[in-house]
Amino acid sequence: MKALYYNEQKGHNSIKTGEFPVPEINDTEVLVRVRAFSLNHLDVWVMNGTYPGTIPLPHIFASDASGFVEKVGNLVTHVKPGDEVIVHPGLSCGHCGSCLSGRDNECNEFSVLGVVTPGVSAEYVKVPAGNLFPKSAGLSFEEAAGIGVTYTTAWNSLVLRAGIRQGDTVLVQGAGSGAGTACIQVAKLFSAAVITTVGDDWKIEKAKALGADLVINHRKEDFIEVVKQFTGGKLADIAVDHVGADTFTRSIAAVKRGGRIITFGATSGDEAKLSLRQVFGKNLAIHGVYVGPKAAVPQYLPLFPRKLRTVIDSVFAFEDAPKAYEKLLSRQIFGKIIVTI
Repeated sequence: MKALYYNEQKGHNSIKTGEFPVPEINDTEVLVRVRAFSLNHLDVWVMNGTYPGTIPLPHIFASDASGFVEKVGNLVTHVKPGDEVIVHPGLSCGHCGSCLSGRDNECNEFSVLGVVTPGVSAEYVKVPAGNLFPKSAGLSFEEAAGIGVTYTTAWNSLVLRAGIRQGDTVLVQGAGSGAGTACIQVAKLFSAAVITTVGDDWKIEKAKALGADLVINHRKEDFIEVVKQFTGGKLADIAVDHVGADTFTRSIAAVKRGGRIITFGATSGDEAKLSLRQVFGKNLAIHGVYVGPKAAVPQYLPLFPRKLRTVIDSVFAFEDAPKAYEKLLSRQIFGKIIVTI
C-alpha cells in the first residue's frame, strides 16, 4: 500500500512517500480503506520528537480519518465491507475498570492511533472494530475526517468535564484552530455566551459566523479586560485553553470564582507559571483533558451535519502532505486541514 511516513523525528520535512505491506487484521479488527485524514498538532509533536516515549520507526502517522470498510475480522458483526466509517483514534485495553465504566481515555494503556501505533496516513489502516462509527450520508469524507480527535476533545472538555450549563459564559482561546472551531459550536448548543480570541483580523468574521458573541484580537486588546467589560465584571464561567504557556495564566485570571479551566494543548509551551493561591482562592477547577472516551462519540455524532460541522480550511493531495503541515504551523488557518488519499 502507499503510505506517508518518516524514518527520523525531524519535523514535517522528513515526511516521505513509500510502499508498505497492507496490515493483517485479527478476529476483532477491521481493515479500513482510508479516503481522507486530518492534521492535528499532536502529529507535529510526535514527528518533532517532543512527544514523550519511544516512537517505532519508520512511522506511519496521523490519527483522524474516514473511509470505507475493506475487510472485517471473523468476530466482527456490526460493520461490513463497503460501509462508510469514521475512525475513533482512542486505543485502550478494553477490560480494566476505566474501560468498562466508559472512561477508556483514563486507561493506563490508553494511546492514540498514529502515536506509537501505525496511523492513518496510508491507503489502509487496521483498527479495533469498536473504534468505527458510521459516516452519515450528509457528510463528505473530508468533513468526516476532521471529527475524531477534535470533536471528542471538545465534547469531553465542555460537556463531560466542565459540565457546561445553559447560559454559561465560555472563553475559547484560539478560534482559528480545529479545536477552537469545535468548542465554539459545542458551547453554542448550550446557549452559552462565547468569547474567543484570534491573532489576525481576517479570522474575526469567521469566528462570528460560527456563533461567537465576541471576538478579540489578542495582539491588539487585553482579553482579560475585554472579558471583564463583556460580563459586567463577573468574568467567564469556563475557559478553554489549548494554547499553553503563553495564555494559561491569563486564562485563569479571566474566569470567575468557582470557574472551570480546561487545558488540552501546549502549542506555545508546556511550562506555565501558576499561582496556587489564585487557584484555591477562587475555588477553581482545572481539568486536564486528553481526547475523550469512546462513549462521547454517539453523544455528539448524531448532531452532524445539522447542528455541528467540520470547518475545513484547506484540502491537500496525498503527495503534498509536507505542505499541509507547513500551513498548519504557519497558524494562517481557520479550521481543519485535510489530506485526501
